[in-house]
Amino acid sequence: MDRLIYTAMTGAKHTMGQQAAVSHNLANATTTGFRAEMHKLRAVPVQGEGLPTRAFVVDASIATNFETGPLQQTGRAFDVAVEGKGWLTVQLPDGSEGYTRNGSLEVSPNGVLQTRNGLPVLGDGGPITIPPDNEVLIGKDGTISAMRGGGAQNVVNNLGQLKLVNPPETSLVRGDDGLFRLRDGGAAPRDEAVQVAGGYLEGSNVSVVDQMVSMIGLARQFDMQTKMLQTAQSNDQAAAQVLAAR
Repeated sequence: MDRLIYTAMTGAKHTMGQQAAVSHNLANATTTGFRAEMHKLRAVPVQGEGLPTRAFVVDASIATNFETGPLQQTGRAFDVAVEGKGWLTVQLPDGSEGYTRNGSLEVSPNGVLQTRNGLPVLGDGGPITIPPDNEVLIGKDGTISAMRGGGAQNVVNNLGQLKLVNPPETSLVRGDDGLFRLRDGGAAPRDEAVQVAGGYLEGSNVSVVDQMVSMIGLARQFDMQTKMLQTAQSNDQAAAQVLAAR
């Protein structure tokens, strides 16, 4: 009896957590560069004296689907998409590095290239500054070139190069802000093999159909677990009546 209650109770609890994760994925189905979350459950024995028959269901792992999303052409000068594996590097408020696939960039009033959330985009030498009244071109290797509008059309200035990295996916952890970081809190080295496409953005890798199927499966699973709790209650009541009759 106790094994049934513990397993069903904790299973229902974490199934609700999985439903929340699927809802989060569906909400970000159109978010640029988003990576879907994946949750897996497993049963573990309860530690403690007199509890050898009880088991809890726990959320064993929160993984990330690192498959690439579709590229969408925008034609916007400050849009950039990483082709294949790799990441753009941004500077976090505490000075450390964060990694993102969202290449929808803009220029701050101070001329600093940044994300839509206001985080500076890092180059090899730190944040990249864009002079005013310049036409910008981002090359495949992340090199940012600028040509002054209305001036000498053959004068091209190299403003810097995006720091493109490709650390092992197992070393990355997703933060509450949606950005990825290295587990050890360090900085990933630049990877010369990573290339980008200027004028493009990468869409979310969330499959709406797969997530809807998962949502339906989780709803049925939760219903089954609640019915198991109801069955345990009915069995307990029947056992109590039998004992009382004696």
